[in-house]
Amino acid sequence: MIDIDAPAPDFTLPRDGGGEITLSTLQPKPVVLYFYPRDDTSGCTKQALAFTEALEDFEAAGAVVLGVSKDTVAKHDKFRDKHGLGVTLLSDAESDVCERYGVFKEKKMYGKTFMGIERTTVLIDGAGTIRQIWRKVKVPGHADAVLEAVRAL
Repeated sequence: MIDIDAPAPDFTLPRDGGGEITLSTLQPKPVVLYFYPRDDTSGCTKQALAFTEALEDFEAAGAVVLGVSKDTVAKHDKFRDKHGLGVTLLSDAESDVCERYGVFKEKKMYGKTFMGIERTTVLIDGAGTIRQIWRKVKVPGHADAVLEAVRAL
């Protein structure tokens, strides 16, 4: 589990389009790390599109936006291409990073219990410290709220 003002757990994950991203190598840029359940579902698509639409504003504020789910890189590539996404998508197929960030949780839907990613966004400052955590994210207006927080760093 993570907390505000704690160091962000470092990781290296494969990304859409090939290659890998290591969190610590992005310093001194702030990082918006958003965890989402699955590619190409309604809420996840709306969230990815909202971050893509605001991507130039995030970049102007000096920030990097990374989406993380358990989907494979191949699924990420299809999702990105189908919806014209500009955000970088990382594959945490083994859910190691999701577990270290405390977002892989027991969920219930239609009377069934299962393990899955709780939609969560983490704002990490340029020194690698967690500055804000949004849990159980509701998509409408979320990207704008995160952008405001980035600008306030």
